Amino acid sequence: MSCPYDAIIVGSGPNGLAAAITLARAGRSVLVCEANATIGGGARSAELTLPGFVHDVCSAVHPLAAGSPFFRTLPLKRFGLEWIQPEIPLAHPLDNGAAACLCKDIDVTADQLHEDSRAYRSLMKPLARNWEKLANEFLQPMLHSPQHPVTLAHFGILGLCPATLLAKLVFKGEPARALFAGIAAHSFLPLQAPVSSAFALVLALAGHAVGWPIPRGGSKQISNALAGYLRELGGKIETNHRIENLNDLPKSRAVLLDLSVWEFLRIAGQQLPAQYRRRLESFRHAPGVFKIDYALSEPVPWKAEACRRAGTIHLGGGIDEIAAAERDVARGRIPERPFVLVAQQSLFDETRAPRGQHTLWAYCHVPFDCKVDMSDRMESQIERFAPNFRDCILARHKMSGADLARSNPNLTGGDINSGAANLMQLIARPVLSSRPYRTPLPGVYLCSASTPPGGGVHGMCGYHAARLALREIFAKH
Repeated sequence: MSCPYDAIIVGSGPNGLAAAITLARAGRSVLVCEANATIGGGARSAELTLPGFVHDVCSAVHPLAAGSPFFRTLPLKRFGLEWIQPEIPLAHPLDNGAAACLCKDIDVTADQLHEDSRAYRSLMKPLARNWEKLANEFLQPMLHSPQHPVTLAHFGILGLCPATLLAKLVFKGEPARALFAGIAAHSFLPLQAPVSSAFALVLALAGHAVGWPIPRGGSKQISNALAGYLRELGGKIETNHRIENLNDLPKSRAVLLDLSVWEFLRIAGQQLPAQYRRRLESFRHAPGVFKIDYALSEPVPWKAEACRRAGTIHLGGGIDEIAAAERDVARGRIPERPFVLVAQQSLFDETRAPRGQHTLWAYCHVPFDCKVDMSDRMESQIERFAPNFRDCILARHKMSGADLARSNPNLTGGDINSGAANLMQLIARPVLSSRPYRTPLPGVYLCSASTPPGGGVHGMCGYHAARLALREIFAKH
């Protein structure tokens, strides 16, 4: 029987669309099946609070998308993707009313860290000079033959360190230490854990190389641009097409799944060999998030002036407080003072809210599948650095882990990274292999954030999986 498509992709998140584009560029016929009514997975936008207020459903700020080696080969601007660079990519307010800032220019960043200016330059400048080499190395499976071994070894020695250790060895002052800790907390790891520094270094380097930009019109514009290019290449997308079993799919030569390990087990578990199935069942979740989207009557009244010019704000005080909050989350406890991440896109993008009004996107880290409403704790953290913030709120939209999973089954329990990014699960994601995208089922590949290089809107999981499928199924190198 002939196959109507060369390849079927399940899931239209950035990785699924990246896989589809990679195959379509190689001349393969492609169908993308999306369970939701809208495409995009974690890169979607919607009016969650009030009419005219456009909120990002999951991802919001995109240093890895702007720096993605694959996305940079695509004509996404032609399909409507426009990056906005906030004046200050990231601000981290402190209790004294000041804020430490990550600016695109390393020297500007270093200068405002005062006693740590020389240390910051010494840490970041040698790595920044090799950003493109490093991005290509760490945005692929860890088990590979490095093209730039010396550069990668320099990064690896630093990146393997726990964030608390590296920050306190390198920096003397609280502003620099707090700034580094807040960026490291994007890892969802305890800051005393190995490789937590790697996340801080990667995201800080990305900030210096490409910024921490936001897409005009919302994160949905990333997905829309990818989909537009895929359709130009002849690819097809079907929404409201939920897959309950692999046998439900149309016949094809290859199947690529932009599904978490746990969704893969749900639709194919009984078909998998026992040893492989047990390995997937032992794959550990990352902590979850509790998310709130706000419609505001005016901008957030931050005490620190720099926060009023920043796209992203990290709220958590000093390094020890952030480390304590992340340690509580890792141990399954609710922190009284959670680490809160905030994005204020409407300061820079007039399409996000009615004239004179604003949106705010915020989430905090919580234990996996947490049922606790964190809004009071989150708002207390915001008010700590922006007194009278609550007076600006017109409406709230809250999302627990269960709510996130209903919007996107890959986000089970609020795990937005499709699996913990500890050292073992960076090496074996989800299995120990130089080709972790391949599954034991003939022609079936995983291409979600449960595969290398992991979470983030960069498309590299889909790109690498599709490249492997082209070599193995379609004999194209």
